[in-house]
Amino acid sequence: MQQLDGTLERITFQSESDGYTVAQLRPLGKRHTVTIVGNLPGVQPGEQLSLEGEWRDHPTHGRQFHVQRYRSRLPATVDGIRRYLGSGLIKGVGPVLAKRITETFGKYTLEVLDREPERLSEVPGLGRKKAVLIAEAWRAQQRIKDLMLLLQDLGLPTGVAVRIYRHYGDDALRVVQQEPYRLADEVDGVGFRTADAIAAGLGIARDDPQRIAAGLRYTLAQASDEGHCYLPAGELTRRAASLLSVTTAAVTDVFTQMVATNQLWRDPIVADPDPDRYPIYLPPLAFAEIGVANAIRRLIQQRSSLAARYAPSRWNLVFAHLAERRGINLSDQQRRAVQTALTTPVMLLTGGPGTGKTTSLRALVMLLQARGYRPLLAAPTGRAARRLSEATGLEARTIHRLLEYGPDGTFRRNAEYPLDCDLLVIDEASMLDIVLANQLLKAIPAGAHLVIVGDADQLPSVGPGRVLGDVIESGVVPRVHLDAIFRQAAGSGIAANARRINEGHLPEWGAHDDFYFFAAATPERCAALTVELVVERIPRRFGFDPRRDIQVLSPTHKGVAGVAALNAALQAALNPPRPGVAEYHSGATIFRVGDRVIQQRNDYDRDVYNGDVGEIVAVDPTGPTVMVRFEDGRTIRYNGLDLDDLTLAYALSVHKSQGSEYPVVVLPLLLSHQPLLQRNLIYTAVTRARQLVVIVGDRRAVEVAIAAANVERRYTGLSIRLGRT
Repeated sequence: MQQLDGTLERITFQSESDGYTVAQLRPLGKRHTVTIVGNLPGVQPGEQLSLEGEWRDHPTHGRQFHVQRYRSRLPATVDGIRRYLGSGLIKGVGPVLAKRITETFGKYTLEVLDREPERLSEVPGLGRKKAVLIAEAWRAQQRIKDLMLLLQDLGLPTGVAVRIYRHYGDDALRVVQQEPYRLADEVDGVGFRTADAIAAGLGIARDDPQRIAAGLRYTLAQASDEGHCYLPAGELTRRAASLLSVTTAAVTDVFTQMVATNQLWRDPIVADPDPDRYPIYLPPLAFAEIGVANAIRRLIQQRSSLAARYAPSRWNLVFAHLAERRGINLSDQQRRAVQTALTTPVMLLTGGPGTGKTTSLRALVMLLQARGYRPLLAAPTGRAARRLSEATGLEARTIHRLLEYGPDGTFRRNAEYPLDCDLLVIDEASMLDIVLANQLLKAIPAGAHLVIVGDADQLPSVGPGRVLGDVIESGVVPRVHLDAIFRQAAGSGIAANARRINEGHLPEWGAHDDFYFFAAATPERCAALTVELVVERIPRRFGFDPRRDIQVLSPTHKGVAGVAALNAALQAALNPPRPGVAEYHSGATIFRVGDRVIQQRNDYDRDVYNGDVGEIVAVDPTGPTVMVRFEDGRTIRYNGLDLDDLTLAYALSVHKSQGSEYPVVVLPLLLSHQPLLQRNLIYTAVTRARQLVVIVGDRRAVEVAIAAANVERRYTGLSIRLGRT
């Protein structure tokens, strides 16, 4: 880190969303100015700045000082004060009025604004009402500066201060000083550890009840990130005590109070006399699980609105018509799936790749439309929805779009305003978490059928719960499981080896021309060979486009053969820096025109969703602005904090690939990837490929993954709730 002190001369650009600034600074003792860039919210021309950061050479804009931390000092000279006040800092004060104010109070101007703002009425031509407005604007400006100073003293980045101030406004400093743990619950991008660092810096005791309460909520939130809907009481208190470095007794006292006041939800669904095993939920997850169980029971008990239209004696004629007129020949399993969907209010349709799930759905949609019924199709992600549309010929939407999710965080479609359909198909249901499932089931109209489609052997949802697995396990919903492979007349090595993996057997190496293994014993060799295969060998042998057709999937984000390092290596090989190609540095990530990127969260304002992949078509580093053209042809602008939603997509985690398909999948697998090596992980990765699978790494890692069939159980109660009579 280098230090640079000077006077801020002018601001070229400043983002309101995150304070990203491009400005000119005159270093102390120098006549020339230099360009500084970074998050500098609230700075104004005339201020004295003390900066920490590093010099970088930008290919287009030359030498720049990239600011990591800064401190500002108010100007000391009358001329500096005049420029500072006239910079637009205070609404209603321009250069002319700033000149009159400084002529009236001279070097004491800032002291008057701080301590005697009523004296502003002494300025010639400045009325009392305008003086009050200027004084209030000055105080507001100082509050955000005080917040910045406080957080910088605590070693926190300026971006955190911007998020906090945008959320609380003028109340931000009070909340930070008196209720810092509110930040973890209420401010996006400020987690428990940041709030805890603030609290520690403010002197809040380690065993303070508000800290322990926040730690208990955080522990349950962390558990939900691991897929759990609840934690047993004993495990929760032990985890929280370890996190907080306090005694279990101290945690138990606060825990008991939180249960008594329903801040935590205790539900004795597990029949066990030991209170340490009682499930403890965050209330929203308990309500979601109860809601899903109630909705499924309601569907099971309702009368079918479609069954009467499909007489048992006519099914042979129906399927003969499909074969003759539409060219769809269904197997006995597929026929049973279609019949069950049309005669049972709720059903499960499961099966592995190539077993005919989409053909069954296409037949189902045709039969419904022929009778004038209204089917609706949806999937958890945009890519999965597009695949479903292509397979059935009927528009499919993401679940969030289907439910008309709004920017206010609510779903417009619900029990009071249900969906308009006779049958709803939800594909890729293994990705469905308990919260989204609850919202979806609320919106199914009375009398409508529900078809839940998925592959139970894939990885479970990223969010909490295992909805598909729990519903199957409960045994209360009729299920048709397809297990005959149809893909490419059963000649697909991908489908055949996926089945072998799922049954606990090693793939057949060398027996198929669409499934390969390349040995690489060390992480470094594995990463290098992965890049070589993607950039040179696969395109040369098979003709695939390395940037659009080949997807690298890694079990982990970390390490030499993890997602982050592979993205950097693949970017350097496929899209290196070149003169005239614009780029922008966002932390450790470089965004460059031509890069493949992925959206990391649902953004309903701009209609882009977690998992949507696109290509960067324009970069303006001074904005900073990045333009991304997505696979559906739309171009979306990203700037400021929005850039946190993007990351490179040359390599993805296996979890992130769920619901997607790619022409080619390259999968690095090493023993160092343990404990992530699981059978459902390698099965999920292999089944993402349509035409070619290449596994790179250690053959023993493949063996370990396939042998690890006993995936760690998630704490969920849905199966138990559904199984209750």
